[in-house]
Amino acid sequence: MSIAPKLQQFLDEANADYELVEHQPTKSSLETAKSCDVPADRLAKSILLDTDDGPLLAVLPSDRKVELSELRSELGHKPRLAGEAQLQSVFTDCDFGAVPPVGYGVTTIIDDSIGKQSDVYFEAGDRQSLVHMDRAEFSRVTEGARHGQFSEPSLVD
Repeated sequence: MSIAPKLQQFLDEANADYELVEHQPTKSSLETAKSCDVPADRLAKSILLDTDDGPLLAVLPSDRKVELSELRSELGHKPRLAGEAQLQSVFTDCDFGAVPPVGYGVTTIIDDSIGKQSDVYFEAGDRQSLVHMDRAEFSRVTEGARHGQFSEPSLVD
């Protein structure tokens, strides 16, 4: 089990209460939720967006998709999905597709549906580990993030 060094440092400095959950390598957040027997709405996925104001990390449940037009209402302009090069330049110690929602100094917006969960899981920076914490702790470590409603159910099963 591993955790990205920047994420580890952030969680240590925040004195975060969490546990690491190991799983078989997966290719998507929905696959990860299934393999870990975690409800998909409790597994937060992070999507890096490019906005007029710089990078923005959108955090939403793994069973939902970003509705860019809703984010336009929240931000005042429509963001674009960030490219692979931008992802790699921000999340230098993370595997592609295993982006954590905290620890990298990126402006973050969290979908309101995350706050309805009793606990939250998220990628630890690799394709084999999740960070698990209760809702209150997740709220504490993401206290500087914006919140909004910008996701809709995904049609992918």
